[in-house]
Amino acid sequence: MKVVVVESPAKAKTINKYLGSDYHVLASFGHVRDLPAKDGSVRPDEDFAMSWEVDTASKKRIADIASALKGADELILATDPDREGEAISWHVLDVLMQKKAIKKGVTVRRVLFNAITKDAILAAMQVPREIDMPLVDAYLARRALDYLVGFTLSPILWRKLPGSRSAGRVQSVALRLVSDRETEIEKFKPDEYWSVEAKLAQAGKSFLARLLSVDGKKTDKLAIKDGENAAELKKLIEAGQFNVSAVDKKPTKRNPYAPFTTSSLQQDASSRLGLSPNRTMQIAQRLYEDGLITYMRTDAVQMAPEGIAMARSVIGKYFGEEYLPDKPRIYQTKAKNAQEAHEAIRPTDMFKRPENLSLDADQAKLYGLIWRRTLASQMKSAEIDRTTVDIAVNVPGRAVELRAVGSVVTFSGFLKLYGVEVKSDEPSEDDDEESRELPPIAVGDKPALQAVDIEQHFTQPPSRYTEASLIKKMEELGIGRPSTYAATLTTLKDRDYVRLEGKALHPEDRGRIVTAFLENFFNRYVEYGFTAGLEEQLDEISAGNLDYKQVLRDFWKDFSAATLEIKDLRVSEVLDVLNDALASRIFPPKEDGGDPRLCPTCGTGQLSLKLGKFGAFIGCSNYPECKHTMQLSDAANGVSPEAAAGDGLLGTDPESGEEIFLKTGRFGPYVQLGDVGGKEAKRSSIPKGWDAGTMTLESAIKLLSLPRDVGLHPETGLPIVAGLGRYGPFILSDGKYANLPDIEEVFTVGLNRAVDLLAEKAKGGFKRAGSVAAIATFEHDNGPITVRAGRYGPYVNQGKINATIPKDVQPEAVTMEQAVEWIAARAEVTGAKVKKAPAKKAAAKKPAAKKPAAKTAAGKTAAGKTAAAKKPAAKKAAPKKIVSDEDVPF
Repeated sequence: MKVVVVESPAKAKTINKYLGSDYHVLASFGHVRDLPAKDGSVRPDEDFAMSWEVDTASKKRIADIASALKGADELILATDPDREGEAISWHVLDVLMQKKAIKKGVTVRRVLFNAITKDAILAAMQVPREIDMPLVDAYLARRALDYLVGFTLSPILWRKLPGSRSAGRVQSVALRLVSDRETEIEKFKPDEYWSVEAKLAQAGKSFLARLLSVDGKKTDKLAIKDGENAAELKKLIEAGQFNVSAVDKKPTKRNPYAPFTTSSLQQDASSRLGLSPNRTMQIAQRLYEDGLITYMRTDAVQMAPEGIAMARSVIGKYFGEEYLPDKPRIYQTKAKNAQEAHEAIRPTDMFKRPENLSLDADQAKLYGLIWRRTLASQMKSAEIDRTTVDIAVNVPGRAVELRAVGSVVTFSGFLKLYGVEVKSDEPSEDDDEESRELPPIAVGDKPALQAVDIEQHFTQPPSRYTEASLIKKMEELGIGRPSTYAATLTTLKDRDYVRLEGKALHPEDRGRIVTAFLENFFNRYVEYGFTAGLEEQLDEISAGNLDYKQVLRDFWKDFSAATLEIKDLRVSEVLDVLNDALASRIFPPKEDGGDPRLCPTCGTGQLSLKLGKFGAFIGCSNYPECKHTMQLSDAANGVSPEAAAGDGLLGTDPESGEEIFLKTGRFGPYVQLGDVGGKEAKRSSIPKGWDAGTMTLESAIKLLSLPRDVGLHPETGLPIVAGLGRYGPFILSDGKYANLPDIEEVFTVGLNRAVDLLAEKAKGGFKRAGSVAAIATFEHDNGPITVRAGRYGPYVNQGKINATIPKDVQPEAVTMEQAVEWIAARAEVTGAKVKKAPAKKAAAKKPAAKKPAAKTAAGKTAAGKTAAAKKPAAKKAAPKKIVSDEDVPF
């Protein structure tokens, strides 16, 4: 009997079928032990000795493996084929040896396979090897570095910057990238410029030509600075005669993209499918465990020879020999510090077309993306004819020239399967030039003028990072590893250092203060080059060229000295530095030239950063005599201190007759019922995404109505409550929470929908209304209406409104007229509005970004009191892979 250890139970089940009765396949469920989240788990004074802890669940799994080994003659460690997988095998073996579970005569082997297919696994069993200790050493070095940085910097942050959550070796550098980009945007000063474009006609077809030169001087993008100049040029062109002076046709080629790496998969899934990096990796893990794709954590862009051969066979079969290049394409990575230990991500069987597989919606989309990218990488280049036409404008005494550029695809090549990259992250006015097709035109032709358009423009600041573009930048700089990117982004969002608005990453004030602190006091350790250099050292350890203990010694010598200097600083000294570092943001110059830091309330104090339990705010130096406070975001956005500190009367509550006020406190704007001034006043914070400046009486009444009773849970008989907490809108029943995907739904969510969400949360998932397979779909002017099967009965859905289907009506028999009637009735009861659907765009589906699960009780209720809900019993999660400092629970 041979005992095989893999990481996941799904993988174990599949592999067991392939290996047969002589093998017993067991799962370790990721790591079987970890560094305890407490001081002393890594001990520099003992040459970086590390203490490992096996939790209760892992003890049971180790016991199962040990029991299976009693009658076995071989232990095969078959964890994932990467640095982390090597470490898991090492941990399993080390624990088993400590337990003396490996008896004399039992052979220990390590096997690697890049895909969970029968052929790949049987082939791997024929070439076992020993555990690669340099890879394990690199893992140990990474864990020690992440631990030492996190557990040294984080306590300093807690003491010097209360409200800050943590710092990390990779996390803090990624945060700096987002914060630095925001600073660039704030400091950007736009320049005015004008475009001049003529609409011409030739052979009955219109085309556009832009101004190229005037009197021999090129007019580049920023050459025309004002409207007067643009208007003069417009008149000049309108008065001229047009003659084609040159036509240049050049055949060009566009080559296909390389197969996916972890990073490029995350980027394209975000741009093309709207999937977050974290969600992408979850789906890819399932596809890998189901044997549909190769291993999804890789830097490599090259496929194995058998993969290339299969791709060429599929291309020939489905698209024709004309799409096959004469020779297979060979790719080389351009990523810094890439480790090409595996092949690129590809389908294990490319003859399995996406439309022929039984997958859920997200799995089908991601598999389809991988399938198309893989095949496209081995197809012929696209062939494009690019035409440039220069047109002379004959005006007496002046020389004016226009230029028209167009192109036409003469052979689609790989574009037949995989279109050009999405450029939404960095938009350009010239992006559409190559998609224009010009009419047949030759030198000497005299196109007719139809119109001349001039338009004012302003230069634009750099775009904020999206999740995709931040991953691309981190990869370019050599910061982190593909397996860490998704975890890094999730950590930054979970710790309220950044927020995601649409696709753009915005740094929160807390994140910018942490960045400013680290840049001023630990600058070396958030430098891009230093972090990338550490990654290079880890690679050298993996290759066996460096001693990992020496790397740790060198790092700790300088790092510990730097932390000792900072520990003795007073908080007031830290704040003085941050006041100067953030002055341009939080104390912008006044229009009247006055002192931007002069307190508007007392007139004598100086405004300064202050630190409270929940983070930083702006306060007066004359505290406690002067209690003036202000949010950092108000200061940065130009809200006057007087306005930020003042109260506003919104109106009178029709039920109680009390007045409702809009107020601003240390932690942001809120609404309050009655002007009693005490802690018992009924209050509700303004949720993220709502503009306090446009708050209406109606909206305030809705907020003050929370929490609201949804109904009684049909299983437990206990009430379900909808409310607004620290982590956003939620529903609560019997101490169990589920997030609501949209703030508006907290006012309208019904019993059926609430029970569904609680059930999904209990299963560890989260489904929006649109993610459940629809029984039927009706097209309607106000947006599609779907018939869906809920856990406690069928219902109809339109936008954010769900209405239960009567018991005497079969869901399959629902008509659109019935559905519209039920939706309208539900909207009338809840007060929700059925919004007219916007015109559909090419990529209409919004990313289904998974919200972080609530970590505490409901937080502040509308009454200003903490919801007295039973806290769910802490459930121990199965051990997971630790892939970066972002997984360490500081």
